[in-house]
Amino acid sequence: MKSKAIFNWSSGKDSALALYKILGEDQFEITSLLTSVNKEFQRISMHGVPVYLLEKQAEYLGFPLIKMELPKEPTMEEYREMMHKTMTEIKSRGVTHSIFGDIFLEDLRKYREQQLLAIEMKAVFPLWKKNTTELIHEFLDLGFKTIVTCVNETYLDKSFAGRILDKDFLKDLPENVDPCGENGEFHTFTFDGPIFKSRVDFEIGEIVKKTYPKPQTDEGGEDGEYVFWFCDLVAK
Repeated sequence: MKSKAIFNWSSGKDSALALYKILGEDQFEITSLLTSVNKEFQRISMHGVPVYLLEKQAEYLGFPLIKMELPKEPTMEEYREMMHKTMTEIKSRGVTHSIFGDIFLEDLRKYREQQLLAIEMKAVFPLWKKNTTELIHEFLDLGFKTIVTCVNETYLDKSFAGRILDKDFLKDLPENVDPCGENGEFHTFTFDGPIFKSRVDFEIGEIVKKTYPKPQTDEGGEDGEYVFWFCDLVAK
């Protein structure tokens, strides 16, 4: 008998590849996808993708979608409380596992495992510690299609936003950028591939600059900001 699981769906490439692998192993019954969205702007957190395209993804993947709506800039405590409430409700439906597309961020994995342990659920990481260069080439070779929706200007300039992630894109990446963007260098929206019933159609909109304040350090000093470039995606 398969264990029931929720799949934490970001809408990007790592989620798509992790879901592909989980479905191939046939060990879990995926009850639904879970995605955090910005309640005010109705966009996927960090990825900036409109909710209506997320809903199309879920439809073409063939899974129910649970949207966890977050305030514009939630504190860690607010996020923790909302996630605890959401996961407790999901567990009440007989779900025992929560699946993630994380690859090598140890602190993030530990945080996820601790939060789930508190409600007696288990975390699953199908891509954990895999070579990211090999993973991204596997992703492309399988026929997945994805577009870069957000870049962190600390690592990549504006020109990378809105590009299709292909082998030319990988060649253009600076040496200090992980090919899967695992350090937050870029985020993506996957719109086609072997697990999709149909391609998610969209048009590329404008490139928008967004800034976010850097957290203050104990040493103080001048305030700084993070700069991100978002490529808006518009439904056809």
